[in-house]
Amino acid sequence: MVNQDLTPKAVIETKNVWVSYDAQTVLEDINLTVNETDFIGLIGPNGGGKTTLLKALLGLIKPTSGEIRIMGKTVAEGRCYMGYVPQHIEFDRQFPIRVWEVVQMGLLGCRKPFAPLSSAEREVIHYALEQVEMDNLSQRAIGELSGGQRQRVYIARALVSNPQILLLDEPTASVDPQVAGNIYELLRRINQTVTIVMVSHDMNAVSSYVKTIGCLNRRLHYHGSKEVSKDMMEAIYECPIDLIAHGLPHRVLSSHESEGEKHA
Repeated sequence: MVNQDLTPKAVIETKNVWVSYDAQTVLEDINLTVNETDFIGLIGPNGGGKTTLLKALLGLIKPTSGEIRIMGKTVAEGRCYMGYVPQHIEFDRQFPIRVWEVVQMGLLGCRKPFAPLSSAEREVIHYALEQVEMDNLSQRAIGELSGGQRQRVYIARALVSNPQILLLDEPTASVDPQVAGNIYELLRRINQTVTIVMVSHDMNAVSSYVKTIGCLNRRLHYHGSKEVSKDMMEAIYECPIDLIAHGLPHRVLSSHESEGEKHA
């Protein structure tokens, strides 16, 4: 019998979430529902709380108030459903760690420490590297790779635990546009089965690859669509904004006419 229930399944839910550092409010009353296989792009100014929101979802920061549910569970119970690629990863290029070992680190949160790798876990690591097209460099030292190659390895590390949700903080900040395009195409393929929440300042990528857009500057403006109005942008950047939208498929904005206003 065909399942007639087409209601989207919520994988992330935040309700009235506030976060403060040293009595300074960083996030205000965040209400967000992320549905299965969505690809959300979060945009906003530096210091607007985007990275803080990702860390709150991961349980790295505890909200001052409000509730977060991951796959219907508490953050502590639901964090193993998530993979995370942070914005900055500091490492010693001379440290002798191979690509395979970096990806293997993604299993640490969901297995007993110091236990030897099982054959099934080895297969999982191999598959994660295949997904990002880095399996042929699995024995290469991480310090010998280009910026784009390292970013693919970090994505593989996030994927190795077979997450249902992938959180990415500026995943292409340190790579050139051509490499960035390859990474976004990779994310598009991953998004067929994995929900993605991505922080980015790359408006071309946001307009081209994501399915929905959220604007965040302490408060979140999110309507579950890809449309961004001028009012939303001015609210988060707190100044007048001129928006330029290029032709399809890169259009972010539809026409937003105020009452009685006509555009030529």
